[in-house]
Amino acid sequence: MERKTLVLFAVVLVATGTAIAQTTPSTGQPSGTQSTTTPATTTSSAPKPGTVNARRQNQQNRIANGVQSGQLTAGETKNVESREANVNREVKDDRSADNGKLTSQERQQVNKQQNNLSKSIYTDKHNANTAHYGNNEVGARRQNQQNRIANGIRSGQMTAGEAAKTENKEQGINQQDKADRQANGGKLTGGEKQQLNTKLNGTSKQIYNQKHNDKVAPK
Repeated sequence: MERKTLVLFAVVLVATGTAIAQTTPSTGQPSGTQSTTTPATTTSSAPKPGTVNARRQNQQNRIANGVQSGQLTAGETKNVESREANVNREVKDDRSADNGKLTSQERQQVNKQQNNLSKSIYTDKHNANTAHYGNNEVGARRQNQQNRIANGIRSGQMTAGEAAKTENKEQGINQQDKADRQANGGKLTGGEKQQLNTKLNGTSKQIYNQKHNDKVAPK
């Protein structure tokens, strides 16, 4: 009888130890199950709708979409981004003079400028001017660089001023490509192709540097 009691006690101890081993010390959950704790949510850095910053970001997104779709040519992008850069400088100067804030009069002035820019972006995206690259090596590189610029504008890695400078160079390349082809029955000579590729190498490096420096679009 005593021996049976001891055996039964041992079985109980083994069963209890196994149950304890199958629970995690920190949560008490069975091993192999995932915690149902809700992960902490991150606070969005998007500007408040209707603010000066929100309008700037929205217009940069519209420009980026126009560049990528070809609705905005390099020259059109250069012009609107130059104006965006001027507005950004004005906002920065006004805020620096007023402890980071804009007066109601300054905000009204900036909104008026942004309204004009918004109309220009719409007009440029819906006129007859579109970007054309052609089915050739140089054309493919020009289009690729426009896509990279669009991504930089959209992400904020390229400021309006940086985009304007690069699009100014891209515009010059496009004009040279067009002139060379018109003079040679729609084709480029070996020397012309080499010259354009050299210029495209320069703009490619510029795009990379602008997207990886410490300058970012204001938010």
